[in-house]
Amino acid sequence: MLLPKIICSAGFLLFLPYALAAQQRPLSITEAVAAATQAPRLAVLREQSNASMAGVSQVKNTLVPELTAGYQAGYATYNNITGMSYPGLFLPISGPPSAGNTYDGVPGTALTALLKWEPLTFGQRQAAAEKASSQYQLAVSQYNEALFRQQYSVISAYLDGVYLLTLMKSYRANIERTQTGLGQSLVLAREGLRPGIDTVQFQSALAQAETDLLTLELRYYEQLAEIVRLTGLPAGARDISLTDTAFIGRLPQWLHSQAQGTHPAIKVSEFRLEAGKAALKEVQREWRPRFDVWANAYARGSGVAADGTVTKADGWSLTRRNYGAGVQLSFPILGFTQQSIRKKQYRSLLRADEAQLEQTKLDLKVQMETAQLHYDQNGLIARKAFQQAAAAQLAFDGLKISYESGLVDYTRLMQGQFELLRSEALQAGAVLKLWRSVLDMAVAQGSLDLFTNTLK
Repeated sequence: MLLPKIICSAGFLLFLPYALAAQQRPLSITEAVAAATQAPRLAVLREQSNASMAGVSQVKNTLVPELTAGYQAGYATYNNITGMSYPGLFLPISGPPSAGNTYDGVPGTALTALLKWEPLTFGQRQAAAEKASSQYQLAVSQYNEALFRQQYSVISAYLDGVYLLTLMKSYRANIERTQTGLGQSLVLAREGLRPGIDTVQFQSALAQAETDLLTLELRYYEQLAEIVRLTGLPAGARDISLTDTAFIGRLPQWLHSQAQGTHPAIKVSEFRLEAGKAALKEVQREWRPRFDVWANAYARGSGVAADGTVTKADGWSLTRRNYGAGVQLSFPILGFTQQSIRKKQYRSLLRADEAQLEQTKLDLKVQMETAQLHYDQNGLIARKAFQQAAAAQLAFDGLKISYESGLVDYTRLMQGQFELLRSEALQAGAVLKLWRSVLDMAVAQGSLDLFTNTLK
C-alpha cells in the first residue's frame, strides 16, 4: 500500500508524498503489451473469429449425406389417403382407398430413415466454402487489428504514466528546494538578515507545492488504472510499479523503415475485399441446377386392412415395410431476375471495398509523413528544452547563493525556482512528444516492435 508520511521539521508539520511500498508488482512496457492480449474485449473478437472458423467446417460438412430417422403415430379418418412424395421426412404408402367417405377415426404409425445427399452442386458448395473461408480470414484480421490498437493504447498509457512519474520527481525536488529555503529563512530571520515574512511565504509555497504533488499523484494513479483496464491485470492501480522509465531522459533515434503492406488496417481492408469477391461469386452461382439423391426405408402400421375392414390393433404395429430411392434435378427458371439484382448490389459493395482499401493506404501514407514531420520538429524542440532546463538550473543555483548573501529577495528566488520547475516539466513534455512521434511512426508502419526495440 501507499502510506502518507508526516514528519516535523523546524516546528512545522510537513506532508511528504506517498512512499511506494515494497510489494508492488514491477511492470515493464513489454509485459504490459503482452498482457493486453488477455483483455476481455479482445476475448470477444477472438471467440467471434473461432465462430467464423466453425462456419468453414460447416460448409465443408454439407458434402456428407444427411440421414434422418423419425417415428410418428396418429389418429385420422378412415378414408385418409396418402402417397409417396419428396421431399419430406415420411414417404408413406397406405392401403387401397375407401369406396366412400368414412369419417370414423383409425390409428396409424410409421418409422422411417430418410437419406438426403447433394453430391453435385455445380460450384455452389465451392463458392460457399470460399465465402466462409474469406469471412474467417476477415474475422482474424479484425482481431489482429483490434489487438494492435489495444497494444498501442497500452503503450500510450504507459508513456503518459512515465511522463507523470518524471513530473512527480521534479515536483518532489521542488518541495525539497522549498524546504531548504524555509530552513534558511528561519536561520536568517533569527539572525536579523531576512524579514520574518519570508518564512511565512516559504510555508505557503511549501503547502502549495505539496498540494500540486498530490494532484499529480492522483493523475498518475488514474493512468495506472487505465493500464489495468487495458491489460486486464488483477493488480490494482496502487499495486503496480512502472519499471521502464530510463527512456524519458534521452532522445530516441528512429532508423527503421518498413513497407506498409503488412499493416493490420490494410489486411482488414484486403480480406474484406476478398470476402466481397467470394460473396459475389456465391451470388453468381445461385442460378445453377441443384442435384439431390434421396433414399428412404420405412415401416408402417394401419388400422385399415386391405379389404377395408377396420383393425385398430394393427394400427399400432409396424406391419408393412417399404423402401424407395431416387434422384432429383431442379433449376430456378425464373430466378435470373432476382439474381441480376443481387449481382448488381454485390458488385457495388465490391467497388466500395476496393475504394476503402485505397483510402486506407492513402491514410497510412499521410500518417507516416505527418509522424515523420512531428518527429523532426519535436526533436528540435526537445533539444532546446534540455538547454533551457540546464540554464534554469544554473540560474536557480546562482539566485540561491545570492539570496543567502542578501543580494536578492524572496520574490526573485521563488521566480527562479518556478522557472526551474517549469523548464523541467517542459523538458519532460518535449521528450514525451518525441517518443510519441516514434510511436506514431511505428503505428503507421504497422509494427509496434519498431517502437519497443527503440527503447532498448
